Amino acid sequence: MNKTAFSALALSGPMLANLESLGYQSMTPIQAESLPATLANRDLIAQAKTGSGKTAAFGIPLMEKINPRWFAIQGLVLCPTRELAEQVAKELRRLARHIDNIKVLTLCGGSPMGPQIGSLEHGAHVVVGTPGRLRDHLGRGTIDLSTVHTLVLDEADRMVDMGFFEDIAGIVSACPKKRQTLLFSATYPDNIRKLSAPFLRAPLEVKVESLHAASQIEQRFYKIDAGARNDTVAKALLHFRPTSTLAFCNTKIHCRELAAALTDQGFAALALYGELEQRERDEILLRFVNRSVSVLVATDVAARGLDIQALDMVINVDVARDAEVHVHRIGRTGRGDQQGIALTLAAAADQRWVDEIARYQQAPAVWHDSATLTAKGAGRLTPPMVTVCIAAGKKEKLRPGDILGALTGDGGLDGQTIGKIQIGEFTSYVALQRDVAEKHFSRLTACPIKGKARKMRLM
Repeated sequence: MNKTAFSALALSGPMLANLESLGYQSMTPIQAESLPATLANRDLIAQAKTGSGKTAAFGIPLMEKINPRWFAIQGLVLCPTRELAEQVAKELRRLARHIDNIKVLTLCGGSPMGPQIGSLEHGAHVVVGTPGRLRDHLGRGTIDLSTVHTLVLDEADRMVDMGFFEDIAGIVSACPKKRQTLLFSATYPDNIRKLSAPFLRAPLEVKVESLHAASQIEQRFYKIDAGARNDTVAKALLHFRPTSTLAFCNTKIHCRELAAALTDQGFAALALYGELEQRERDEILLRFVNRSVSVLVATDVAARGLDIQALDMVINVDVARDAEVHVHRIGRTGRGDQQGIALTLAAAADQRWVDEIARYQQAPAVWHDSATLTAKGAGRLTPPMVTVCIAAGKKEKLRPGDILGALTGDGGLDGQTIGKIQIGEFTSYVALQRDVAEKHFSRLTACPIKGKARKMRLM
């Protein structure tokens, strides 16, 4: 029997059938290393990069133990950001499709407490949330964690970096002592090891290869003058002409400055950093994922846990001050079977950090002359899609099929021109091919959705 086949594991028939229907062909390295132990109810410390299949590595054993007839919180997953929590919850729901009436609830900051309290009153089997919001619920007495049998700390290193350790400790103390604890982290420094030790019982430690294959991600380093970073980014964009680029800066101030500079030069660029309101963060991310924005300029904390499947290029506008952070950044491109390119702009003062990255990656930095970054093709980079905002959502019982049916029916659009549709509480968003949206937008605004005319605007 193939050792990397899911059928080699002690999984239920319905779970195996569901995994096959989801296209899970064989286990990734982190899954193959961890699943036999976690299915045997052992605690785990797993060090693995983003995109390694870690959600299934903890989601499969979690769902195998769920009793759907017992409406109590049996699984708890802590994540550093709302974006990652929603991404994890979405994947857990997919992994639970073979089980009737499983409820996975997300509890994150930036959302009203009232609806969350109401959802908790109705019960949930699995909760995925951020530490701050979960501590709020514990303080209010609106959540009971005494029935948790599986606790997952996802991206534990970032939760500690973001100052969540006290919150995490309080949450762990509210869970039963007799439980399974699974800790996943892109890095596992000594301080995380020391802080997490009281949470774990004789854990298995697993570490899978964290470096990226050169055949999948091409890395290029450019020597630049410190004052030329923003101009070099613009030149690189016009040279490589990527559809989607994630540009990393070390500070929120530089994020704002670079996004403004690129916008002034005609690029569709937005900045993402920690102090934005949740609504702004959500809309920025949605527009980028929809490919209606070409460049997202972000700090490391803000970019953590982003669910971006197709990313052509990463630019390290500022060199990361930690080699593992550098590896995590560039791993955003070249996901799955795709290929990507990662550029790093280094001034003379950055050389020590570049040397550290080279030592960590066990390969020398490959330098290129920034003078070779010349504009290719004609015109500016124009995103292929635009995002249309529709003033109706879940409160009006709107579904993606309602929007798709309206746009392809009365709207007369070809379904191939319609991209991702996302339904919010009061607002919905749909990605449309740019030329189609600009040409037919006035007609679409008169198109009834679910029997009513809805206000629309191009974002």
